[in-house]
Amino acid sequence: MHTAPTITLTAVPDVPQVRPGHDLALILIDAIKRADIGLRRQDVLVIAQKVVSKAQDRFVDLNEVTPSPRAHAFAKEVEKDPRLVEVILSESTAVLRHRPGLMICVHRNGFVMANAGVDQSNVGEDSDNRRVLLLPTDPDATCGQLKAVVDERFNTDVGVIINDSSGRPWRIGVVGIALGAAGLPSIRDLCGQQDLFGRPLMVTWSALADQLASAASLVMGEGDEGNPLVLIRGVTWSEPEVPAAAILRVKEQDLFR
Repeated sequence: MHTAPTITLTAVPDVPQVRPGHDLALILIDAIKRADIGLRRQDVLVIAQKVVSKAQDRFVDLNEVTPSPRAHAFAKEVEKDPRLVEVILSESTAVLRHRPGLMICVHRNGFVMANAGVDQSNVGEDSDNRRVLLLPTDPDATCGQLKAVVDERFNTDVGVIINDSSGRPWRIGVVGIALGAAGLPSIRDLCGQQDLFGRPLMVTWSALADQLASAASLVMGEGDEGNPLVLIRGVTWSEPEVPAAAILRVKEQDLFR
């Protein structure tokens, strides 16, 4: 009798507010211990981008930003604060599309995102909206560092993902994506495997890290839920580790650029 696979997603409770300079790995470990969750091999920890960025002090004070002429020109077209536009441009290698309220940019790490991932929501106490938060530096490496500490503390071998919300050019709404990953194959080549009827798959790649990041977003929420850490259990893999950067489609193969 075939056993149906089961995957569970659990929001780790009582993760405290993260501030610049905090030891994020220690905060996550303490939360997992308080929840009395024993980590197992191939468990996956999905961490919200914002807590990683906050720990890395990726804040920018708009009062300290001097907009360039280019930022002023874009600001008129997108109807945004020129200081904010300057920060978006500083995080981007290209602006692909823009309209009032939105800039679609290529982030310096290769992500194609709205406003280069620069955000003002859930950044903490900021009564005059002068602070913005940037994406983490080197998300794959950050995941590797967090994984090393967690593995050592729990004597295990887990996967770690930093996720964020992102829109898609052909569908409405945001889904979770993996900005960084360690300890798992972010992308899996299924070409050559057979379907139910014995036909070989020809062009099928599975973005495992994005699938897990999106699933975790269902538990994290998008607003004031305050669940920045999700444990996913039941996923298995045999392939070697592949970083999340491998999921990015190169410009020459991207029909939307």
